[in-house]
Amino acid sequence: MKRERRSRTACSSGFTLIETLAALALMGLILSGLATITSQWLPNWNRGFDRIQRSDAIGIALERMSADIGASEFMRSDRETKYVLFQGSELSVTFARPSLGPNARPGLELVRIAESADSQGFVLTRSRAQFAPGVAEQANLGDPVVLLRAPYRVSFSYAGRDRLWKDTWRDAEALPSAVLMTVRDAASERVLPVSRIAVIHADAPAERACGEGGCRTKAAAQPDAQPQNTTNDGTRR
Repeated sequence: MKRERRSRTACSSGFTLIETLAALALMGLILSGLATITSQWLPNWNRGFDRIQRSDAIGIALERMSADIGASEFMRSDRETKYVLFQGSELSVTFARPSLGPNARPGLELVRIAESADSQGFVLTRSRAQFAPGVAEQANLGDPVVLLRAPYRVSFSYAGRDRLWKDTWRDAEALPSAVLMTVRDAASERVLPVSRIAVIHADAPAERACGEGGCRTKAAAQPDAQPQNTTNDGTRR
């Protein structure tokens, strides 16, 4: 009698075939819904993440170019020429600036930021070389660093003290006051709102002053003299 009861209890425990099929069908519906939601959400997430990465890359590139161009030195390639060492076009700019980096030698370096093309499309690179008087134009630039890749392109414009923008700045006797870096999408030619202006701090050649404490480099005197101190009645002190 006890064995019969145990066998009946064992047979009645667990799931029936119908219950198992119903559970599998319900699980299939849940997984199908999750797959549909994921297929719609994941591409949007990937596009948003890719857009953030590209915006960060553009911001870093503009920051580096602004720092480089802003540090341009008023320098001539040799003593015989009267033109300042700054050659700018719509897609490239070459200038001299103080050496930068832990392994850089003291002095100036020649920097060129220019657009070129590779297997992946347009690429904006920064190259450098140690500055040497008389050979600046023929310097072999090396250490290329990629600043920005397609689909983005950067064009340069230059303005002097007259604040008039030009597409080129070549064979000039002064540095430009500002350089406009315009970023656009190569596919649609749409100008992005992240464009930036780099202000060049040097506007006169440097001269070296020597005294008892040694030699130091200072900026040349500016044509506009500073006003002298005056008293309340307008007389100079």
